[in-house]
Amino acid sequence: MGNWDHCLQRGALSDIGLRRANNQDSMTEVIADTQKMWRQRGHLFMVADGMGAHAAGELASKLAVDAVALTYPKLLDKPPPEALVTALLDANAQIHSRGQANLDFRGMGTTCTALVLLPQGALLAQVGDSRAYRLRDERFEQMTFDHSLVWEMRAARQITDDDFSDYVPKNVITRSLGPNARVEIDREGPFPVQIGDTFLLCTDGLSGPVEDHEIGTILGCLPPQEAAQALVDLANLRGGPDNITVIVVHVAGPLVAQSTGSGPDAASGPLNARPVHPLIWKLLGVSGLGAVAAAVMAYWGLALICLVAAAVSGMMAWVQRCGASWPSTAFDGRPLGKGPYSTCDCPANHEFLHQAMDTVEQLRDAAAKEDWQVDWSRFNGFLDRAAAAERSADYAGAIAEHFRAIGFVMAQLRHQDDRGSDSGVLDL
Repeated sequence: MGNWDHCLQRGALSDIGLRRANNQDSMTEVIADTQKMWRQRGHLFMVADGMGAHAAGELASKLAVDAVALTYPKLLDKPPPEALVTALLDANAQIHSRGQANLDFRGMGTTCTALVLLPQGALLAQVGDSRAYRLRDERFEQMTFDHSLVWEMRAARQITDDDFSDYVPKNVITRSLGPNARVEIDREGPFPVQIGDTFLLCTDGLSGPVEDHEIGTILGCLPPQEAAQALVDLANLRGGPDNITVIVVHVAGPLVAQSTGSGPDAASGPLNARPVHPLIWKLLGVSGLGAVAAAVMAYWGLALICLVAAAVSGMMAWVQRCGASWPSTAFDGRPLGKGPYSTCDCPANHEFLHQAMDTVEQLRDAAAKEDWQVDWSRFNGFLDRAAAAERSADYAGAIAEHFRAIGFVMAQLRHQDDRGSDSGVLDL
């Protein structure tokens, strides 16, 4: 077994939001057990946003993440891009079949955004309008294309960015898993991965109310789990109109597993070693012994024939065991897709700090107005540390403390009877 915590820091959170009766989002991650498995399949992360009446959307997203998590790691005979698409197509078939079998589930579907971190880079598969981003230094990039009416019309040059809010609905998606027996799946990457990179997967419950530059700045200021919480809190402060699901993955060092067992190093041996047919081993053994016996009895012609047979058998065994090693042949890292599709700079600066301070003040005012029970002494402790960081021009540290203060209040609010969803006091 391998441990990746020293080089791969992760955070994940799924929240119902403030306006939904149930959470139709799902997420999963499949971390490679060993270095060898990472080289073959990588680390898989996935979010899905279900659609459908009753519990149909919830079921669709759950079927999607379960099917992909189960199927993708097993497809060792396919290169990762093909295996990932095959797994998503299998998920589509399962969801479609369940929808056709039950009137309550008819037409149910789900978005799907999957990220695989491989030796060749970051590979993505996309259906729908959930998203994958990469933060590198202060550059925030959207790596996936939204399968939405807005994005499709913009790609066809039928509208411009200024037209978005005028007449094109933003919540109409053009592609999803489940409603149809066939679906087209986008593949992106592999994108180079560097130490310090942070990847984000999210549903539109985050990307709708929170701007890209805000997401990127928060990712750069907080560790993954705290960043996930801060992003969910901010989406809820903006009204929480939808379910919110976030996965954050930060590459903190070279992706080399630390062994947690007493066995041999998982990285040793062929990358995709397979069992050799027993008849080949028998042929190799008989040929080798026959060559030795013939040589002892001075039957040189027979010895030569047996030696050639042993060599051929050995070559067959080697090819069968090692010849399908995809990292050097079947998947050479050739680029797929056209991403990234948008970029923005997101520095932790004085301007964003004051934006965070304004949010904190609005939250404090709402708490006083609604008479929320908050431990203000602890709340003020976060603000004192933020002020100290600001005085030393550590804007990232100051921003982080303000979002910790927000998270502290939101956590206390969640433990009270009224989350403010009916009064709208959290729509800041």
